[in-house]
Amino acid sequence: MVTPEDIKGWIEQGIDDCTVEIEGDGQHFYATVISPAFSGKNRVQQHQLVYQVLGDRMKEQIHALSMQTMSPEEHAARTG
Repeated sequence: MVTPEDIKGWIEQGIDDCTVEIEGDGQHFYATVISPAFSGKNRVQQHQLVYQVLGDRMKEQIHALSMQTMSPEEHAARTG
């Protein structure tokens, strides 16, 4: 069974200098990913980058993943 720690590790390996928080119950997961790699990208492009990193795991191991992605600048603007 996939754990939140597994998903966190896979994303951290594939996206340099990111901050990842994952919650989940083994079936459904929620991710918050903050990375400079997202700067200048729209939300769809940011999510595509995460899906690209997870690759076939999205089909075979991860059944449901919701995510919030943002650049460090977007995160700073939200947290004030």
